[in-house]
Amino acid sequence: MRAVLQRVSQASVTVDGQVIGEIGKGVMVLFGMLGTDDDKTIEYMLDKVVNLRIFEDENGKMNLSLLDIDGELLIVPNFTLYGDARKGRRPGYSGGAAPDVASVLFDKLCAKAKSMPIKKVATGQFQADMKVALINDGPVTLLLDSEKLF
Repeated sequence: MRAVLQRVSQASVTVDGQVIGEIGKGVMVLFGMLGTDDDKTIEYMLDKVVNLRIFEDENGKMNLSLLDIDGELLIVPNFTLYGDARKGRRPGYSGGAAPDVASVLFDKLCAKAKSMPIKKVATGQFQADMKVALINDGPVTLLLDSEKLF
């Protein structure tokens, strides 16, 4: 599983002109899935996302987590995170999970996040043409890759 995590002051996802998910201060994460991802991967990645100390404390140090600030989480599926652009000019996407597998993993990821003590969890829509808007706070942007984290 790969994730692009961004600290935001607000973020939203729109599908067919309708806002389907939005958050205030917190974290927006794009997630890409591998066919080998499982419940352990989901738990590990979500634990990283909610516990990374990327929010400033009273001294201006990035010392607080999403949970510490009672922040919100927006989860957006993004198969292009496994795009391979090493050859040619058109990325290949065969490295990521097949849509039927990725869909199940995304649903599990969202359900697990919603069971955590997070103030608000919003999501994008799997296999939809989404418009994602955000105000990146900092900017703070991190790349997480479960293959490199375990």
